[in-house]
Amino acid sequence: MEPFTTLTGRLVAIPADHIDTDQIIPARFLKTISKTGLGQNLFADWRYGEDGRPNPNFPLNRPENAGARILLAGDNFGCGSSREHAPWALTDFGFRAIISTSFADIFRNNALKNGLLPLIVDDATHEQLVSLAAEDPETEITIDLDTQALILPDGRRVTFPIDAFSKVCMLEGLDQLGYLMKHGPAIDAFEARHPERVDTKAQALS
Repeated sequence: MEPFTTLTGRLVAIPADHIDTDQIIPARFLKTISKTGLGQNLFADWRYGEDGRPNPNFPLNRPENAGARILLAGDNFGCGSSREHAPWALTDFGFRAIISTSFADIFRNNALKNGLLPLIVDDATHEQLVSLAAEDPETEITIDLDTQALILPDGRRVTFPIDAFSKVCMLEGLDQLGYLMKHGPAIDAFEARHPERVDTKAQALS
C-alpha cells in the first residue's frame, strides 16, 4: 500500500448525497477478487449510457477533470452494502482521498484499510469546495495527513479527524497485517518470555 503523507491535487465534485456502494461499483462487477481493473467500472451506471458510450456530462468523463485525485462527494457517502470493492474501484481509478460531510461507517473503515483517505469537513467548508471545483477545475488543495489539515487555496487550514491507528497505517503505507508483521520481533520476544501463555492459547485453538 502506498504511504499517504501529503497530497496536493485537483478536485472532482460529485456532490449528491447518499451515494451508495451499488452506485460506486454496481453488483454485476463484483465477480472478481482482484483489486485491479475495477476503476473502469467506477460509477458505471452514471458514466456510461445504455449503448456503453461515456456520458459526456458526467464529471469523471469531462476532460478538465482528468487526473484529479481527490473526490468531493455529498453527505453519507458509501452507504448501502459493505462491499470492499467500492474503495478498490475508487483507488484503482486513481483517487487517494474523498472529502464529504459524513461517511457510512463500514465504507469509511474499508477505505482506510485500502489506503483511501475519507476526510470529513464541516458544511461551510464543503460548500466552499463545491464552489471552487465549479469555478475553476484547475484549483488545487493540499491534504497534510501528519497535521490532519486540509489546506485551501486561500491558505486556510481545516482540521479533520482520523483515529491514531489508521493514521499510522496510512502514513506508513501499511494494512492491518502489515502493521502486525512490522512488530513481529516484539511479538516473538513476548512469546519467548511468556511460553505458558502461548501454550495455553495454542491448546484453546486446537
